[in-house]
Amino acid sequence: MKYLVASCAFLVALPAAADFDAASYPPNETCALCHGLFGQSRTAKFPHLAGQKPAYLRAQLDAFLAGERSNDGGQMVSIVTELKPEDFDVVVRWFSKQDPPSSSVAPADNIGKKLTTEAGCLDCHSGGGAEDVPHLTAQHVGYLAKQMYDFRDGARTHSAAADLHREAFRAMGDGIDQIAAYLSSLERSP
Repeated sequence: MKYLVASCAFLVALPAAADFDAASYPPNETCALCHGLFGQSRTAKFPHLAGQKPAYLRAQLDAFLAGERSNDGGQMVSIVTELKPEDFDVVVRWFSKQDPPSSSVAPADNIGKKLTTEAGCLDCHSGGGAEDVPHLTAQHVGYLAKQMYDFRDGARTHSAAADLHREAFRAMGDGIDQIAAYLSSLERSP
C-alpha cells in the first residue's frame, strides 16, 4: 500500500515538474552551478567571481561568446550561448556585487611575494588597476597557476596582454606556483 501511495504522489507531482521553466530563474543561477551562487566556487577548476571587476567579467563573457577565449572542455562557450544578451549584465552585476572570497593561507616563504613584486603583477592586478584587468588576489591557487601556465604555453591568447604575460611567465620557470600561492593569500581590496 505504501508503494501505491508513493507512486501516486510521484504521478501527481510529475506535471509540475514538466512545467519547470529554467527561464524563470535569474541567469546568474546558471553560472552558480560551477561558480557558486555567491561567486565563490568550491573547486580550483572554476574561478571565484565574487567581487570581481564588472568590466572584466563582461569582457570575458563577450570573449567566450565570440569564440576568442575557450576553456578546458568548452563549458563556458556552451553556457554563454544559452544566455540572452541582456542576461550578461544581470550576471555581471550579481557576481561583482558579492563579497569577495576569503584569502588562502599565506605561503611559509617569501619567494612568491618577491617574484610578484619583481614582475609587477599587482601594478595592474590590484583594486587600483584598470577596470578590465582582473583581481588576482583571493583567487584559487590552482586556478591562478593554470591560467599563468596557459598564458606561458600560448593556450590563452585572447587578451591584448597575452604576449606580455607569455614572455613574463616563460622567464619564471617554477616561480608561477609561488606567485599563485602568494596572490591567493592576499585579501581582495575593491
